[in-house]
This record gives sequence, structure tokens and C-alpha cells, in this order.
Amino acid sequence: MSGSPAIAATLRQSQPTTASTRKIAVLVGLLFLIATVTFATADALIRGVLKGSNYLSGVSVHTNALAAGALLAFVQGIAIVAIALLLFPLFRRTSEPLALAYVGFRVAELAATLFYVVTPLLVINVGNATLSTSASQHLGALFQGQRTVSIEVLYLVTSVDGSILAYLLYRSRLIPRPIAILGLVGYPVLALGTILAMFTVTTVTHGVGQVALVPGGLFELILPIWLIVKGFAFPGSQPVMADLPAGGPS
Repeated sequence: MSGSPAIAATLRQSQPTTASTRKIAVLVGLLFLIATVTFATADALIRGVLKGSNYLSGVSVHTNALAAGALLAFVQGIAIVAIALLLFPLFRRTSEPLALAYVGFRVAELAATLFYVVTPLLVINVGNATLSTSASQHLGALFQGQRTVSIEVLYLVTSVDGSILAYLLYRSRLIPRPIAILGLVGYPVLALGTILAMFTVTTVTHGVGQVALVPGGLFELILPIWLIVKGFAFPGSQPVMADLPAGGPS
């Protein structure tokens, strides 16, 4: 058809440029790494304090670790929302409803992260009060349970938004499909492990139950490295050219 070149040109102009897509890929990759490192460090700091026996009685010694853990977890929450906002212009071309759902669930993940952040802040404030030995032990167990529950809630939300992310990446072909498939496998495994933890069959916070975190964790490590090194496949050229007749204008 004679109008095909004009249509192709118009569609290309409406697509993100190669340069802008490359910047988005690098930013998303860096934010993924920031989110992973900050939350892993945050939980290591917080867990290190909460695993101690009668830790509330000596919480003043660990105030800096708890405060740093809370701050790092908050940074992780901001990073994951930023990832969704950066990816929205690319994902909406594949499915705007799913792109919006991805942003929404990332915001929900931020809310779950804030619930997690409450634990170390409560420990700091309660631990600095004068408590009996019995009260200290009971509250200490309560805060340990709150951390476990908040992580389970966080993992449940992550398994949903991660599955949406992997599906959109698979459909859009912005990255090699084997990487997206790793996410499509990993996040349901995380959801299953978390549900089993909710029914006390296993736990996702320590021990063998943490195996459920491995496939999704690999995805969240491989994906950002790929994005930083290789970037996204440019979404504007190949899909348009594939729809054009092989013989050009008639």
C-alpha cells in the first residue's frame, strides 16, 4: 500500500527514541540493584538485633543499626515505585491496564515496606522505656513476630507485581525471553513459599524455606545487569517493520 511508509514513520515518531529507552534501561537497572542491596542490608541489620535474647533491654546500643535499617528499607520502597513509573511508558504499549496494575502493586509494595519499617522504629522507642523483664520478653517476641508477618506481606505483594513485570517483559520482548521466563517461574514460587509460611508449613525468613526466594532473586540480579549492559530491545522499529508488506509501496 502506498501509505505504508507514512504510517511507519508516524508510528516510529510516537515510539520512545533509542537514546531515551537506553537511559530508562540503565536507570531501571540501577534502581533494581539499589532496591536489592538496601533491603538486604536493612533486614540484616534489623534481624541482627531482633534475634538477640531479651534484646529490648539493651536496645540503646543498637539504635543506630535499627535506624539505619529503617532508612534503607524506606529507600528500597521508593526505588521500586520509581522503577514502575519509569517502565510505564514502555509497558503501556503492550497493555495499559497491566502497566497501570504494575504501578499500583508497586505502590502497594511501598505500603508493605512501610509496615516493615514500623518494626525497628517501635523497637527503638519501646526499648528506650523502662520495662520489666517479663514485659521486655513479651514485647520482644511480639516485634519479632511483626517483622516476620511484614516480610510475608511484602513477599506476597512482590510475587504479584513481579509476575506482572515478568509477563509484560515477556510479551513486549524488551529483554530476552529466557530472562522473563525466569521471572515468570520465580515469582509464583515466591508466592507459594509465602503461602506455605502463612500456614506455618515452612518459613521464608530463614532456613530451607528461603529456597523459594532463589528463582526470583536470580531474576532480580540478572535483569538489572542485562539492562545496564545491553539495555532494552528498541520497541519502535521491529514491530512496525514486521507489519509492512515485504515489497514496499505498491
